[in-house]
Amino acid sequence: MALPSSKRLLNLLKLDKKDISQIFFYAIFSGLVSLSLPLGIQAIINFIQSGQVSISWVVLVFVVIVGVVLVGILSLMQLRITENLQQKLFVRSSFEFSYRLPKIEFEELYNKYAPELANRFFDTLTIQKGVSKILIDFSSALLQITFGIILLSLYHPFFIFFGMFLFILLYVIFKFSYNTGLSTSLKESNYKYKVVSWLQEIARNNFSFRKNINFDYALTKNDLLVSEYLNYREKHFGIIKRQYIQLIAFKIIITAGLLLIGGYLVLNQQMNIGQFVAAEIIILLVINSVEKIIIGLETLYDVLTAVEKIGQITDLKIENTTDVPNEICYSNITLEVEKLCYKFQDSNNFVLNTINFKLEPSEKIIIKGNNGSGKTTLIRILSGLLQPTSGTFFINDDTYRKINLDQYRSQISVIISGETPFEGTILENITFNNPNISQEDLKWAIDSVQLGEYIKSLPKGLDTKIYPEGKQLSSSNAQKILLARSIITKPKILFLEEPFDKMDDITANELIDFITDSNQKWALVITSKNPYWEKKCTRIIIMQEGEIYNDLKK
Repeated sequence: MALPSSKRLLNLLKLDKKDISQIFFYAIFSGLVSLSLPLGIQAIINFIQSGQVSISWVVLVFVVIVGVVLVGILSLMQLRITENLQQKLFVRSSFEFSYRLPKIEFEELYNKYAPELANRFFDTLTIQKGVSKILIDFSSALLQITFGIILLSLYHPFFIFFGMFLFILLYVIFKFSYNTGLSTSLKESNYKYKVVSWLQEIARNNFSFRKNINFDYALTKNDLLVSEYLNYREKHFGIIKRQYIQLIAFKIIITAGLLLIGGYLVLNQQMNIGQFVAAEIIILLVINSVEKIIIGLETLYDVLTAVEKIGQITDLKIENTTDVPNEICYSNITLEVEKLCYKFQDSNNFVLNTINFKLEPSEKIIIKGNNGSGKTTLIRILSGLLQPTSGTFFINDDTYRKINLDQYRSQISVIISGETPFEGTILENITFNNPNISQEDLKWAIDSVQLGEYIKSLPKGLDTKIYPEGKQLSSSNAQKILLARSIITKPKILFLEEPFDKMDDITANELIDFITDSNQKWALVITSKNPYWEKKCTRIIIMQEGEIYNDLKK
């Protein structure tokens, strides 16, 4: 169950309780110092009224100046703490995303685009700036209001009623605008991300949108999304505007009322001029504090919205692993499934239905079938990307759900359809900077997939940087890099989805000969339309409508 935005924010702030408590401590001290200044000014005015210049008057002036300096120093200390807090929020959020994105359950990404989800990270910047402003402005404002009312009540009991009215007003403004303000802020944010997502689609498929009619479609759709964004932005601004109008009305009433009442109290000798001036200074501080809070509500909405957007990522389920030691290494792996079924979350129909299947060590299997037959789903279950809806999955007679998923993956390699190199060097793409990979294994993998001549032709060789999705690479070389990555650790099983579909037939067949060679001890499970695989594999499984229609062993 998703947490409310306010609860998410509190959970986030709990991680930095020490820093936040320091901010409040400085705010309390600063508030007390600030409100002691009117008392000093009151005393100075009383001295001036008496027409005497004394050492006490000079000392009071000095004390007031020191108070101003001290408030400035305290504010600077608060800024230092909030800067540390902002840095920690950024670091924590970046690692939260980098940890979660690779571990999100595959089913959770079924109807989502992972790169678009990563855009939520930019809400961290909103939280950074917003939390800093809220902690400093809200804490100092609330404390100034509280201390100010306490101080005013010492001048005359009337100010107690003023304080009660003030807090009731703040509660009413917040109560009747919070839910609406947060709702419009969330909807505004949703369309903001839809606009960004559409811009990503235009950038990702920029060639497709160069044709005039397609270009017009891109602009039209962008216009619709932006119009919806502006619609909710305007609604949200309406909430902010209403709050500000209420603030203006409040300031007019309070200022006029206090001036009249304060003047009346002075004329009736219930307050002196010094107290009147000090009271007016305190009242101005209180009104400014109220203004800070009401104007700051927009920042609060932004922060709560940002926390909610990031929460949409942290709410996604991540894979669970057991406590089986990772150092366990199988000499061979046997896979077996019994009565295995699978269906997607938003579907009532099973993609796989009562699958019985066993993979022996070193066995080379090709899975064939028409689109929608279930072959891709089966290979993703066997490779650990999906978990079956029902049925059993055994690995060396251990139930799949009890095995350490990380340990299993360390023994296999997977290439899924549509996978591309990431931004980094060729060496990083092949080895992931794994220190356990030797130069001999690296050379063997590169030569085996016929990448050697290409890498030698590059000025920087293995240190050549690859752009996102391997844009500067030919499709063939991009697939060779993925294949080199998959074999360099000499896995027990290779799971491959259409690994050579972008290569010429001669190169593809040569690589098929290498992959299926009897000297390669790995087992192989592959889906491909290349008929040459059928000649080289030891077993052909034909799927139809989610079931194994035929299982042919050579």
